[in-house]
Amino acid sequence: MDELEFMRARVYGADHDDPGPREGRSYVELAGGPLDGLLLDVTGRDGTELKDGVGLRTEIGRYGAGGRSVYVPRSPGGRVYDWWGDVP
Repeated sequence: MDELEFMRARVYGADHDDPGPREGRSYVELAGGPLDGLLLDVTGRDGTELKDGVGLRTEIGRYGAGGRSVYVPRSPGGRVYDWWGDVP
């Protein structure tokens, strides 16, 4: 993702009126699955969570409302998290 695409990308969980990334924050890109192409704000998240991956609530995954999509880092310390699957 080049810098122009990055600045146009939507952030997971962001306000619909201001969905883009904000200066001074750290983001990773979500690849695959129902949240493909969104950015995830990882500012302030601890290293263990980032290393092991994250479960993000979404209504558009396999389990519908209340389900989560799990994303794991493609490589240690990487900026891309790949979809692992959906969980209830």
